[in-house]
Amino acid sequence: MTHLDYDNPWLSPFDEFQRFKHHPAIRPMLEGGRPIGYGARAITAGGWQSVPNLVFPGGMLVGCAAGFVNLPRIKGSHNAIESGIMAADALAKAVGEKAYGKRLNAYPDALRASRLARELKKVRNVKPLLERFGTVLGSFLGAADMWMRTLWLGLPFTLRHRKSDHASLRAADISKKIEYPKPDGKISFDRLTMLQLSATNHEENQPSHLTLRDAAIPTVYNLPHYAEPAQRYCPAGVYEIVPREDGSPRLQINAQNCVHCKTCDIKDPTQNINWVVPEGGGGPNYSNM
Repeated sequence: MTHLDYDNPWLSPFDEFQRFKHHPAIRPMLEGGRPIGYGARAITAGGWQSVPNLVFPGGMLVGCAAGFVNLPRIKGSHNAIESGIMAADALAKAVGEKAYGKRLNAYPDALRASRLARELKKVRNVKPLLERFGTVLGSFLGAADMWMRTLWLGLPFTLRHRKSDHASLRAADISKKIEYPKPDGKISFDRLTMLQLSATNHEENQPSHLTLRDAAIPTVYNLPHYAEPAQRYCPAGVYEIVPREDGSPRLQINAQNCVHCKTCDIKDPTQNINWVVPEGGGGPNYSNM
């Protein structure tokens, strides 16, 4: 898992994973096997202090969409199910009272008093500590804070996230360029080879579901400042810088490759990319994953 608050624009989460598979402790478990599926997903793991308003007139946010992942344990299915139950109870009560179109405040009220809230509050400082002190020291401090909270001795305050993931990138010219080894076709693979295993499908003639607020920003700003990181943070080869006929660069969006991980919507440094629901419900087919 790559945390999206990384600061080096040359980093590629996909290639980091391919390189990880060659680690001496990992490679023996994969040798002789073959890949049977592929997918990618950005996980909302900001913790309790990142949970948004959960209700609005006529709707509710539940599950992973609301950010109920327990980051240090990388688990969230149990919380997603529990939040769904609380939301259903609030909805059933509202239907019985014919309270249509109103904010179902019974849902967030129940959630704040639930086991789910207690679990997330216990680990709420882990992500900010990782951000401030790095993986090794941050993990140690986060573990200490969790155990202290278990003993009711934790920090008396909640650490806040200092900045959004998209604001964490440094300029490319002051960042170390990362040279990734070429995939060997046995343990590691290139993006397009793996993409075939996602069974993604978008109709070729449908409007692109990846839209730009300003079509000039990728080449006028992102490319000179950050070497256009969309080329690397996307795990499906959706974004490419290609030359026009006059030799000037342009951003090509291969929307048909998209595996709906939502990384571009989160990590784009200028927040210029907007992911919208594709026409006809197209996308990856994550069977058996």
